Amino acid sequence: MNRFLLSILTLGLLVTQATAQTFQKAKLDSFFQALEKHDRFIGTINIEQQGKNIYSRSLGFADLEHQKKATETTEYRIGSISKTFTAVLVLQAVEEGKLTLDQHIDTFFPNLLNADTISIRQLLQHKSGINNFTNRADYLSWIDQEKSREQLLQIIAEGGSDFTPGSKTAYSNSNFVLLTFILETSYGKPYSELLKSKIADKAGLEHTFVGGTIDTEKGQAKSYRYQSGWKLMPETNMSIPRGAGAVVSTAADLVKFSNALFGGKLLRPESVEMMKGLDKGFGLGIMRIPFFEKTGYGHGGSIDGFASMLVHFADGDITYAAISNGSAIDMNEVTIAALSTLFGRPITIPVFSDYKVSDEELEQYTGNYSSKDIALKIKVTKVDGVLMAQATGQAAFPLEATAAHQFKFDTAKIRMDFDPVKQTMTLLQGGRTYNYTRE
Repeated sequence: MNRFLLSILTLGLLVTQATAQTFQKAKLDSFFQALEKHDRFIGTINIEQQGKNIYSRSLGFADLEHQKKATETTEYRIGSISKTFTAVLVLQAVEEGKLTLDQHIDTFFPNLLNADTISIRQLLQHKSGINNFTNRADYLSWIDQEKSREQLLQIIAEGGSDFTPGSKTAYSNSNFVLLTFILETSYGKPYSELLKSKIADKAGLEHTFVGGTIDTEKGQAKSYRYQSGWKLMPETNMSIPRGAGAVVSTAADLVKFSNALFGGKLLRPESVEMMKGLDKGFGLGIMRIPFFEKTGYGHGGSIDGFASMLVHFADGDITYAAISNGSAIDMNEVTIAALSTLFGRPITIPVFSDYKVSDEELEQYTGNYSSKDIALKIKVTKVDGVLMAQATGQAAFPLEATAAHQFKFDTAKIRMDFDPVKQTMTLLQGGRTYNYTRE
């Protein structure tokens, strides 16, 4: 659900020959030991092959304040992996004759712009043109407030349309909030009940449900951001993301869900194949996730300080799930390392910098920066001895010193190089360079 300054990198495409029979467990253990030693990742990982668990590991704390360690049954917010659950519910409704993929949504939302030309299929594939309400400039100011159906519909309607339905593809959480309402109207039941009866009960998911206020006494994890130690993140009110990002689960339950989905326990085989049909990179609630010559299907997610990844590879019948409640490293790097050990690829155990910058030295980097290369302005501040960067309309994120005048934010693969004398800053991300000047 949440955003970073620029788009997060996806897994690369190359060619190799390997199978999961070469699983390098010791290397994966070493990788996670390095992350745990340097406080870079807290969460749980679960991997199955042919229905058998071949790797499970929990790192760090579910509740740091009360020193509650994460375990295999720790329940995390999974963010946008919720969309895959919602898509399954929609396709179940299609199989039952309650909906059709190509029906227009004006029956449900007669006052929504373009509703008479937007189909349920376009909502599922992010081709509706409906503006993504989480991109609103004021979004972060009300994420902790409860929102009713009527309030969310008004917020979505106010966002208008970004393009003619069907003409483009653009990821929008609004699509899956609307699908939540369509499901509730079609069945006359709340989304939480549908999730339980039509997915969780069928697939044996004992720890999967629609979240509310986080309750660590019930085994639920809080989320954190690394800022000279783990800092507690605020909670999004789960009335806002709904079927776009409100599901709570465990890594083991996500694996069970994926196996049930691709194993034909939740949908007919033809419906599963429909989900996998891509249009501009998006299937119906799932995405194609390439890893060298392998092709997996699944989804990733992020909300507050939580990050998650679920991917199933039919070749080898392998399912990988990881959920983090705090990460100071790009989640893609964790996924790439895990899949590399599964498929016989080499991995590099990360080495982390111990470079230190004094509190006084940090002052020379603070200020407001603007660029001719990109419209986003960046405000750099110092908070509790940590350099913080914040792009216009987005949440602030901590910068870690790696060398003289050089800082990084691993979670989004951002590097910032400062020149205090010239009053400039260079931002590097995704192979691109953006030049900034202090105002």
